[in-house]
Amino acid sequence: MRERDDVPGLTACSLCAGETLDGTDPLPGGQAERLRRLADTGAARLTWVECLDECERGDVVVARPAGRCRRAGAAPVWFERLAGEDLTSSLGTWLRAGGPGAASVPSALGGLVVDRAEPVEGTA
Repeated sequence: MRERDDVPGLTACSLCAGETLDGTDPLPGGQAERLRRLADTGAARLTWVECLDECERGDVVVARPAGRCRRAGAAPVWFERLAGEDLTSSLGTWLRAGGPGAASVPSALGGLVVDRAEPVEGTA
């Protein structure tokens, strides 16, 4: 088992989990269950929050760097519309490889990354 400092975190919105699948998810418990299973395998430390203030994006999850990567300057990676077996599997593979700061975002998830960079005032 990996040391806690080597395990990335995952924050998910409990209100929008599964929203992208619009009631078509065949898994009992839906996307929330997929994320719980991911955490149960040790891929990430899962934290549920009621809102990430990105409601229009649905199925918002934030991959947080493991402690050692965070201390090296890695930033969290925000994803939108991340739901379903294939995308969650890609997320799990990436998190097991170390996640933010340790491995590149897989191409399957690249189009789901939310640009959280805020423009510097006066430089648009």
